[in-house]
Parts: sequence; structure tokens; C-alpha cells
Amino acid sequence: MTAKSRYRLLSCNVFRRELLVVLGRTLNLVDPDFLELGLHEKPGALNEAVQSRIDAASEVIFPGGARYDAILLGYGLCGNGIAGVEARSLPLVIPRAHDCCTVLLGSRADFLSRFGDNLSASWSSVGCIEGGDSYFRVSEFGRTSESDLEYAQLVEKYGEENAAYARDILSQDSSETELRFIEIPETAGLGYAELMRNKALGEGRDFVLIPGSLRLLEGLVAGGWDEAEYLVVRPGERIEPVYDHERVFEAR
Repeated sequence: MTAKSRYRLLSCNVFRRELLVVLGRTLNLVDPDFLELGLHEKPGALNEAVQSRIDAASEVIFPGGARYDAILLGYGLCGNGIAGVEARSLPLVIPRAHDCCTVLLGSRADFLSRFGDNLSASWSSVGCIEGGDSYFRVSEFGRTSESDLEYAQLVEKYGEENAAYARDILSQDSSETELRFIEIPETAGLGYAELMRNKALGEGRDFVLIPGSLRLLEGLVAGGWDEAEYLVVRPGERIEPVYDHERVFEAR
């Protein structure tokens, strides 16, 4: 069987292990580029790094004049780091997610089911341990809701309903009595869940093993993207946040 499409994949290093599994299964030709995990802490640097790679991939011409069919982004909104990223001559495709936690869980519904009562709860994964300087990540919703803005500014910028939602989320208290680890079945053999379990035991905290899924990553590289799950940004459009858990962002 021959490949259907050729994609350029730009992804946070937090998904390296999971995406290597996914790329080994797809019939599409996917050229991956993994970016530094810590860039999510510097939204401006993340934005610049992703945009520069989009620009470069948009200029690639293969023998016979072929180009990439699309550029895939292994990111969520990520602390506003992806806000404003623009498609040049090729479409961009990104999962509708605030951050990598949703992607690793496989859906926004699973994220809200697991973290809806405490959106700022910390968690870990294989990629967090292997690719970063800290075992833990927290939800990016606080950053993507622009927590430094006063409520009146939020209302002016995003409307009453979205502003109230953001205020309620940001006022939630985070009680870290648990260590949470998102485990993907395909990478469970690496043994990081047991490492985290022992860490929790040593610190007198509870350990919570959360089942993860490759679903969103598999769908990203498969093509035929469901509009409810992925945003397709056409050439000349850019990614604009809407700060909710239903759409997350739109192309404008």
C-alpha cells in the first residue's frame, strides 16, 4: 500500500514517545520536528519557534514540484504560545486542546472528567520526565485566560460569559495531596508509573494512575480531521483563542 498524504509535523517534545508509536502505524508520510519542551514557559519564544518552522515548511518543494499537504501541530493553545500563529501557503491542523494534558488523555471530555474540579492540578507523563527539567506540568488554562488582566478587561476583550468562566476557573484552589501520572498503554513498559508511585509513597501522598490515549495524536496524523476535534487553519488565516473548553480556538 502507498502513502496517502505527506505532512510536516511540528510537535512539543512531550509527545515524542507517543508520536513515534503513532508514526510507526500510519500510512501517511510524516516528517517530524520535535521542539524543546520548556518553550511553553515562554509563550513568545514558543510562538516564534513554531511560526519560523511553519514558514520554512511552507517553502519546501519535493522532486516533481510536490509540497506538503498540511502542517500538523502537536500542541494545544499552550499558555497562548500558539495564539496568532498563521498558516502561510499550507493549511495548519491542531487538536482543539488547551494543553498537552488534554491531548494525552485523548479528549476534552476526559480532561474535564479528570481535572474539571481542579484545573490547575499537576500531573506527569513519560514526556514530562524524559524531556523536561521537572516531573510535573499543570494546566495551561490560567495562562491562556490571561490571569494578569482585571475582570473588567476580560469582559471588554472576551465578553461577559467568557470572562465569568475564566474568573471562576482562576479562583479555584489547587490542593496537591496526590501525584498523578498519565499512562499510555503503548509506553507503559518504560516503568515511569512505578517511579512516580514510589515518589508519592516517599512524600506521603496518594498516587493516581490516569489512563491516557493516543486517540488525538492518531487522528492528527491520519487526516480527514473531525472539525469538532481539530482546527484546520487555511492559508492566510491565523489561530485565535476563544478561551472555552468547547472550541478552544478558531481560525480567523
